[in-house]
Amino acid sequence: MTNDEAAVAAPPPPDAPAPTTDEERLAELGYTQVLARRMSAFSNYAVSFTIISVLSGCLTLYLFGMNTGGPAVITWGWVGVGLMTLFVGLAMAEICSAYPTSAGLYFWAHRLAPPRSAAAWAWFAGWFNVLGQVAVTAGIDFGAASFLGAYLNLQFGFEVTPGRTILLFAAILVLHGLLNTFTGYDASAHMTEETHDAAVAGPRGIVQSIWTSWIAGFVLLLGFTFAIQSYDGALNSPTGAPPAQILLDALGATTGKLLLLVVIGAQLFCGMASVTANSRMIYAFSRDGALPFSRVWHTVSPRTRTPVAAVWLAALGALALGLPYLINVTAYAAVTSIAVIGLYIAYVIPTLLRLLRGDDFVRGPWHLGRWSRPIGIVAVAWVGVITVLFMLPQVSPVTWESFNYAPLAVLVVLGFAAVWWLVSARHWFLKAAEPGHRTTTPDDATG
Repeated sequence: MTNDEAAVAAPPPPDAPAPTTDEERLAELGYTQVLARRMSAFSNYAVSFTIISVLSGCLTLYLFGMNTGGPAVITWGWVGVGLMTLFVGLAMAEICSAYPTSAGLYFWAHRLAPPRSAAAWAWFAGWFNVLGQVAVTAGIDFGAASFLGAYLNLQFGFEVTPGRTILLFAAILVLHGLLNTFTGYDASAHMTEETHDAAVAGPRGIVQSIWTSWIAGFVLLLGFTFAIQSYDGALNSPTGAPPAQILLDALGATTGKLLLLVVIGAQLFCGMASVTANSRMIYAFSRDGALPFSRVWHTVSPRTRTPVAAVWLAALGALALGLPYLINVTAYAAVTSIAVIGLYIAYVIPTLLRLLRGDDFVRGPWHLGRWSRPIGIVAVAWVGVITVLFMLPQVSPVTWESFNYAPLAVLVVLGFAAVWWLVSARHWFLKAAEPGHRTTTPDDATG
């Protein structure tokens, strides 16, 4: 590659001393420090907590919960799913401590897999992660657009239609793209190259963001559920957002609208943080030549030291996933399914490889001790279950308007990645990270 910032550092000699700084540890993993390392441990945690954003995730899917199980499923389903998510996060955090790089999941897979298949495991983990990250951004900002439409309807009589919701969605994505000169719960892993004491701060950020969001989300859902005045009235609200109607019914127009603005504000901050983490994943993956036109996406602005092109790719990808809403009434649920399928498969691949690696795994300073294996087994089993569930139809009967296009989107991306791997990528992807081997990516050859 012609850009110095994309160069892969040479592996250290076998007798090299243990790294003492974040930069030395990154170099040991095969990369040169480029991004500004200015985030504290709290800032790292805050990015993940913001992306999880219970005000976004809980409330944008509240209508779905009302239609598919009611208050019992909304409340206790959150408790059960939150516990399983914590298991997944704990397993990820241990690996993050061992490999603190913004490449995250796909780099972990490469280090943990058997040498002969390491690049293939990393390739598919990375592509699932990209798909999931883009879908998360789409889901968050689409939810923000829906709630903003509800507020405009209440305040100004704005008619909420699919077309207008998509326009709001696009405007929010543009706003977030512009705001990102700014530095899912794996966001803490992707921000590790910008965090001090990354081997400890990264895993702590993952785990803390999950358990604090778990508790906060339970309190939020319990409060909204007990505040329902009319179940049918909230379900059939003209705003299109039951939580907005619940606020109005329980608190009155003025206070209800004020709190609705608070929710929208939280969703907007959540979406902005999602674009941040998403773009870092794209930057890291393209740094290894894994995306079409990688040389463009790993460009770093000399002024802000942020991956500007990757930011806009993240925003455009999210917009593309949201566009089916114009013809498909279950599009938001499908986007959520894509996010869960993509991210959780990417999450579980390193965990599965960690289990298969056994005692050969070299732990970082933050680890699970004797609980590592049982927690990993639960995490892998849980991801297997939810992957199947989110592939299933969301409503019955299934029509073109209600079709769950999540499996189709996943298969298209997976098929593209598989063909590219067989035709080209297997010859060069991550070969430079192998000791004593330096090869070129397609960008190198043309650069």
